[in-house]
Amino acid sequence: MIFPGSAVRVKDKTEIYYGFQGQVQRVTDGKAAVLFEGGNWDKLISFRLSQLEVVDATAGRAK
Repeated sequence: MIFPGSAVRVKDKTEIYYGFQGQVQRVTDGKAAVLFEGGNWDKLISFRLSQLEVVDATAGRAK
């Protein structure tokens, strides 16, 4: 399930944002608004839920 606050990756290969990871800000009507932050830019883009996959945001972090 995708909820606000979830870390997600764009899995739709036809999207320009394919492979980008971001954080879900809101979920409405089968779509999610995803916030991408990178260096000197922030972008909020809406995607269909089927275009996203949940990722483990803690993967790769040292404990």
